[in-house]
Amino acid sequence: MKGIHFLVAFVLLALSSSFAFAFDPSPLQDFCVAINDPKDGVFVNGKFCRDPMLATANDFSFSGLNIPGNTSNQVGSNVTLINVDKIPGLNTLGISIARIDFSPYGGLNPPHIHPRATEILVVVEGTLYVGFVTSNPNRLITKVLNAGDVFVFPIGLIHFQFNIGNTNAVAIAGLSSQNPGVITIANAVFGSIPPINPDVLAKAFQLDKNVVNYLQKQFWVNNH
Repeated sequence: MKGIHFLVAFVLLALSSSFAFAFDPSPLQDFCVAINDPKDGVFVNGKFCRDPMLATANDFSFSGLNIPGNTSNQVGSNVTLINVDKIPGLNTLGISIARIDFSPYGGLNPPHIHPRATEILVVVEGTLYVGFVTSNPNRLITKVLNAGDVFVFPIGLIHFQFNIGNTNAVAIAGLSSQNPGVITIANAVFGSIPPINPDVLAKAFQLDKNVVNYLQKQFWVNNH
């Protein structure tokens, strides 16, 4: 019996630990308005906190998410991320939001990951082909979304959104972190500074080394 109780306790502890560390830490107070000046501040969750008595409505608001982003770049998309750097009151609250604009047919938010957040996306207008790839053995899960449709991208998995319509497309994404982070796969692999040794990439991607050298010389667009 003791062995069973120990096993149950171990499983419960493992589950509670996974929930505790999967996302941003829980807040320790009502709010923690981020400040850059550490004077008279308290360091919590990556940002110093302003004295709560000095907080104002401006610390919890942002204007301009109705303004379309500039999609005139090589990938035809623009991500307007509203995180703790834009709304200081988000500090410790474990949430952020983004507007994603896509140019007509071909606008792409390239394959990328958010190392610290799950993403839930709602299409506001247009038609998007979206998907994510699971961990090994790398199953692809995709769906075509229209206005009003919602899709979830699990934390840390490679995902993308592609405009397959003939008009502009707009989506709004909620992310489960005040600072979700983003790693765009192509940019990270072929555009890192300093560059990854071409021999490594040639073997990993089974490419001719000249192809790798060519890719590393390209300008990799940051659509954020």
